[in-house]
Amino acid sequence: MTAKFVVFAACVATALAQYSAPAYSAPKAYAPEPAYAPTPYNFEYSVNDPHTYDVHSQSEYSDGNGYVKGSYSLVEADGSTRTVEYTADDHSSFNAVVKNEGGYKAPSYSAPTYKPVYSAPAYKPAYKPAY
Repeated sequence: MTAKFVVFAACVATALAQYSAPAYSAPKAYAPEPAYAPTPYNFEYSVNDPHTYDVHSQSEYSDGNGYVKGSYSLVEADGSTRTVEYTADDHSSFNAVVKNEGGYKAPSYSAPTYKPVYSAPAYKPAYKPAY
């Protein structure tokens, strides 16, 4: 009986061995991202697509010391132009000024006054049969 138990225990140990967690080595330490000096930049672009009516532009400037100044504009569906001028720096955060110009202006109408063209006719009461 002990031989059967040893064989059974060996079979169970072999079966469970395939499900044990593999031994992994500790992850390698990565070098920290190098710190780069701030770089000033300046860019701008614009799009004017008459097929899709996509009209927008953007320009931005940075002095490399944390100050950014820029603007972007786009033509809205109603034909108005939205322009956003913004500044950002390390001290006062992000400031934006939004302007909307032009576009569709609905005409102003005053409510019409109606006067009857003729007076309402006088009707006789409907005939009511007696039951």
